[in-house]
Amino acid sequence: MLKVKELDEIQKRLIMEVADLHKVPEGAYNIRANGQSAGRASTYNIEIIPKEGGSGLDIRIKPGTKNQSVHIPVVLTESGLKEVVYNDFYIGEDSDVTIVAGCGIDNCGQQDSQHDGIHRFYVGKNAKIRYVEKHYGSGTGTGKRILNPGTEVYQEEGSSVEMEMVQIKGVDDTVRTTTAELAAGARLVVRERLMTHGEQRAISNYVVNLNGEGSSADVVSRSVARDNSYQKFDAKLVGSAACSGHTECDSIIMDNGRILAVPGLEANSVDAALVHEAAIGKIAGDQIIKLMTLGLTEAEAEEQIINGFLK
Repeated sequence: MLKVKELDEIQKRLIMEVADLHKVPEGAYNIRANGQSAGRASTYNIEIIPKEGGSGLDIRIKPGTKNQSVHIPVVLTESGLKEVVYNDFYIGEDSDVTIVAGCGIDNCGQQDSQHDGIHRFYVGKNAKIRYVEKHYGSGTGTGKRILNPGTEVYQEEGSSVEMEMVQIKGVDDTVRTTTAELAAGARLVVRERLMTHGEQRAISNYVVNLNGEGSSADVVSRSVARDNSYQKFDAKLVGSAACSGHTECDSIIMDNGRILAVPGLEANSVDAALVHEAAIGKIAGDQIIKLMTLGLTEAEAEEQIINGFLK
């Protein structure tokens, strides 16, 4: 166990935003602050091992581990700090665990701050994981807050992965890349929630290979583009067996925002059933009027609709 270092108030706030932590979590965890580990603990079933050179972690979860969690939040509060971190997760057969990641950047300086977190998941047979990744940015500086998460998922037979990917506020530039390889009977569910404003840019790339018979994927993105921001949602499903896959992009566009949805379906088997849906539009006027009749201003009505949409 690595004793938790005292975090300042900004770092505590960031950890609360990205990991919903108000105190040191129970179970296995690693807290990373400004490029250094600020606290770490393993358990009997979950071992967290630092990689040589401090470039990331190996997280090993024993077969049969049930109802346990791993927290690995990252916070940056130094302007100009840039890092690339590789975390590898080895999830044993028949386990059922929750993994909470996320990164918060507070930049009050003139230099760009950047965190690129590469997470690779090796999911054993019949294992089940729930993965939550939240990104958040704050600070009054002119330097950008840049986050480029890379997620690789390798699922063995009968495994299940549910991913919640959230970025609601303060990230100036992000390229989110997710790839997955599914064996027979494996199941992947992704729920992405994203909002951009100002001059922000957000690109989400997904490539899911449904390699095994009975594998399935459901990738859904809900997003809001405000001001002059730009978003791109590029999702590709490759069906190479008797499988089912669905992708969906549902977006609200406001002000001078721009959104590009790029569907990609590739069937290499006659028994592959693949579907893509996309809808981009502004907030309906009758929705705003209805809320305004209840006493809300137009701006308040818009916020209520957006908050409900992104839940």
